[in-house]
Amino acid sequence: MMTLNLQALRSDERGAAVIEMALIAPVFALFIIGISDMSNAYTQKLALEQGAQRSIEKVMQTTGLTTVADTIKTEAVCQVNGVNADGTCKAAPITASNVTVTYRLECKDSGGGLTTQTSTDAVAFDDLECPPTTTEQRYLEVLVEDKYTPIFPVHFASFTAADGTYHLSARAGMRTQ
Repeated sequence: MMTLNLQALRSDERGAAVIEMALIAPVFALFIIGISDMSNAYTQKLALEQGAQRSIEKVMQTTGLTTVADTIKTEAVCQVNGVNADGTCKAAPITASNVTVTYRLECKDSGGGLTTQTSTDAVAFDDLECPPTTTEQRYLEVLVEDKYTPIFPVHFASFTAADGTYHLSARAGMRTQ
């Protein structure tokens, strides 16, 4: 009688799906959370890229009453953060300190040699000059940086910083001369 019950129990498959689901559910949940987390980070990265591009577009149109660097920084912050109902820029997630404006001067001689000088100060940049026998090209570049803190703190060592965040950045630039 006892062996008959064991044989019947061994051939009974009721509940197998529940056990399989219990084994797969944690892996499936981790996979879904990881996809959500990476899509949030990618969305933030796209916002930084859009902010960088729009700030360059804005400075091509006008600088208004401020300097080129201030116009770029303000526009990048407004584009990334969004605006309030009254039209002012929101204060988070980035500030003007997350935006770096770099000026670059390239001097190319007749032999093809290239010399590059960079500055983050517009006044110092205006004072830079190329030697008389070279051609001059001036560029403006904006770098927007931010950090993304994952929702689920499973990190891949090569992608995260020591503080457990992903460092995101976006660049945009234009030739000015």
